[in-house]
Amino acid sequence: MSPSAQTSGNRSQHRTVALAAMAGTTIEWYDFFIYALCTGLVFGSEFFDGLGEDSLVISFATIGISFFFRPVGAALAGHLGDRLGRRAMLIATLLLMGVSTTLIGLVPSSASIGMSAPVILVLLRILQGLSAGGEWGGAALISVEHAPPGQRGRFGSYPQLGAPLGLLLANGALAAVTALTTDDQFLAWGWRIPFLLSVVLVAAGFVIRRKVEESPAYRELKESGNQSRAPIAVLFKNHWPLVVAGALLFAANNAVGYMTTGGYVQSYSVNHLGMDPTLILICVMVAAVGWLASTLAGGRLSDRFGRLRVYRIGFVIQLAWMFPFFALLNTANTGLVVVALVLYSIGLGLTYGPQAALFAELYPTAVRYSGAALSYAIGAVLGGAFAPMIAEALQSGTGTVYSVAVYLAGVTVVGLAVTFVLKERKGVPLSEAEAEAGEKDEQAVVTA
Repeated sequence: MSPSAQTSGNRSQHRTVALAAMAGTTIEWYDFFIYALCTGLVFGSEFFDGLGEDSLVISFATIGISFFFRPVGAALAGHLGDRLGRRAMLIATLLLMGVSTTLIGLVPSSASIGMSAPVILVLLRILQGLSAGGEWGGAALISVEHAPPGQRGRFGSYPQLGAPLGLLLANGALAAVTALTTDDQFLAWGWRIPFLLSVVLVAAGFVIRRKVEESPAYRELKESGNQSRAPIAVLFKNHWPLVVAGALLFAANNAVGYMTTGGYVQSYSVNHLGMDPTLILICVMVAAVGWLASTLAGGRLSDRFGRLRVYRIGFVIQLAWMFPFFALLNTANTGLVVVALVLYSIGLGLTYGPQAALFAELYPTAVRYSGAALSYAIGAVLGGAFAPMIAEALQSGTGTVYSVAVYLAGVTVVGLAVTFVLKERKGVPLSEAEAEAGEKDEQAVVTA
């Protein structure tokens, strides 16, 4: 093959990988966010109506339950991903999420089948958690491990775009349904439509992901025969400080992000501020575009200035905007709410865009999937699992939404502190043949 033909082939594969990673995570997060958004708008009355004033808080708690199964999904997908490859897990996790989401759209309400309804709902939410726990690691690693030299941050940001794109699609689907139905129609059957549409999205994602080749770093590992028989055991024996650091880093981003992706802002705006549901969903859609842009910028800037420096800037912005954000939200003025949400998304994107590249560079190839997936999943538990429920409980208990701002500011400070513990590893070799990257935690963690 001529050099020009090989270069053209590489570019084509890079585009395919980027599209597959972005499309798959978009579908995964669309499915995940649809549930979170309907939690605040629907599930409290349709599935937990017998619990009185606590129905909304308990409804939000079901979001958190699935997060506890993310580490299980991460461990399973991580083990299989390090043993069998990244590509197989990309397809398996996508199908699991699609099936469970579609079935949620078919669960009868508690008025029809009693307590069986919330039980079935929670079981399907658990399947979503298992899928989400394994999905991100595969998408992130296959993107970063395929990336051209000097572009890991850029390519690693493509699976990250799935979150804002999924949020955009989820809010858009619900906004369309709420606009085209009455309140009674929406509660009776309208909310089910976005869940059932998942079938179409998953079919498209499956076709795209089947075209992706296995990552070069994993192929080389497999050919060398250096695969670990028990990657999880090796990970926690040799690299547990990195797992903890990565988890805390993501928790600081995830807790803040889950104010919109977890449905708290939407629920607060409708139930406490009296905003129109369609209107606040559109506001969040506009913010999702800002989040997308800042996530893409965060990945690219990290290739130039380093992962940790971009993280620090993002966390400082996140911290500085926390109280002004809630002040503008409380006005219930559409224009000011949009401004609040868009500026809120900037810090969020800068602490999300570099994540795939940073997590991939923390671990050696033999345990990279397990390490990245578990850092992500544990961080999701610590930061996002009960963030909407905590926010709802704080606001209800104190009578002021600024107590939520204090909570989020504290989490952000923890994430900022972690960036001063980790060492910058931008550009470290990912290939086993080039270097034994990350074999000791001292290479990635600042020691006293």
